[in-house]
Amino acid sequence: MIVTTSDAVPGIGIASTIGLVSANAVVGRMGKDVPVGFKEIFGGGVTEAMLGFFQQLLTEAREEALANLKAGAEQQGADAIVGLRMSTVSFATGMAEALVYGTAVRLA
Repeated sequence: MIVTTSDAVPGIGIASTIGLVSANAVVGRMGKDVPVGFKEIFGGGVTEAMLGFFQQLLTEAREEALANLKAGAEQQGADAIVGLRMSTVSFATGMAEALVYGTAVRLA
């Protein structure tokens, strides 16, 4: 499955547009985030370990959402997804959501 942020696949024409496809994923690590929660409540600096924790959380959410998006597009008979967009948010300590969407197409 070809996935691109551009509106076309270079060198390959689009035979037909299937339509909008979207997927999201919410991931969390309850329990591991207790030190982070204490920092938020009682103050203190954000450590490099905490940043690494949140980066990993957002990466997992994006990867899961993208896998779900590809699966959904394939079920609809798509060869590619063009115009891919992503959005991530950390909405609670130790939890993150990723939303991905684009246009499912059949290639020529």
